[in-house]
Amino acid sequence: MPKNQFASPNFIEETILTDEGNKIGVIRIKPSTVLWKSSGEHKFYSISLARFIRWIRRRGDMVRY
Repeated sequence: MPKNQFASPNFIEETILTDEGNKIGVIRIKPSTVLWKSSGEHKFYSISLARFIRWIRRRGDMVRY
């Protein structure tokens, strides 16, 4: 007899809020894709992870955490 198990999502999803708590949008990260959906939109914009990495390395500032 099979055991019950959890079905974990294949992505990480975070909602981005303003300082006042208003929703800006949702970012969803998958193993090979980054998706963005602005507040009030019904569909996500998508970019491959490889393309995102090339873009952020060209355009982004290096930061330390």
